[in-house]
Amino acid sequence: MGADKARLDWDGARAVDLVAKLARAAGAASVVVAGGDLGWPFVDDGGAGPVGGVLAGVRRLAEDSVMRALVLAVDAPTLKVGDIAPLIAAPSPGAAYQGFPLPMAIDIADLPADAEASWPLERLIDRAGLRRLAAPDEARTRLRGANTPAEQDELLRAWRARPA
Repeated sequence: MGADKARLDWDGARAVDLVAKLARAAGAASVVVAGGDLGWPFVDDGGAGPVGGVLAGVRRLAEDSVMRALVLAVDAPTLKVGDIAPLIAAPSPGAAYQGFPLPMAIDIADLPADAEASWPLERLIDRAGLRRLAAPDEARTRLRGANTPAEQDELLRAWRARPA
């Protein structure tokens, strides 16, 4: 994308703020951002990639006695609460969508003790025993997120056209 995805503008709001707002709307008691200081509580992920961020974030959430983590991708700020509700409602140990490692809901106690920051997200999901749910057709583009300016434009067009 040529820029920090968390700071990208989505019709006047930063991606990180939209994702944090989504987490709150979905019932998250705590929000932790992996990476740098963007105005939210954050953890340093050491630049280790997505699993490094997940591990650092859940360690921080566990300090607040959080038992389950909702892990969202900053490049998917147009997700709706309804898109992630099935993940949140999934029984222990949690769930992710088939073909989409993020978002995921995971019971922190079920993270593999030997998990490494360098793992791919799919390995973490498999080793934690998360259920794989079918992704809702109407949410697939939002779940994929934006990895290119063209994908961001596509998501923004759909987001602008949403009912008021």
